[in-house]
Amino acid sequence: MVFVTFSSLFSFSEVSTPSFNIPHLDKAVHFTFYFMAVVLGVFAIREKTQGSTSLIKALFVMICVAIVFGMVIEVIQSVYTADRQGDVLDGLANSIGAIFGGAITKIYFSKKWALKWK
Repeated sequence: MVFVTFSSLFSFSEVSTPSFNIPHLDKAVHFTFYFMAVVLGVFAIREKTQGSTSLIKALFVMICVAIVFGMVIEVIQSVYTADRQGDVLDGLANSIGAIFGGAITKIYFSKKWALKWK
């Protein structure tokens, strides 16, 4: 999440980087960041609590945290940065990525299709 925060708030205008003209690539990046944040966050919660936290509770917490975090970052971009702007569609991509991350995690770690052998 430190990387996501840095990437969202740092100004890259003075950095010389190669440019690609792929429409809506930034939305795919937002989706991917928040998808992975939820997946990894659920793993972290379950590991930290040694499995005592239910998968559903860990998913709910991480999805909510990711969505709120994404909204806060978008507000900070529009209010406190000079050359970054908050975007509702970025926030939507963040939220959809978080929800999909939760759904995929639930599918792969449900009792029916568990990845972990017991």
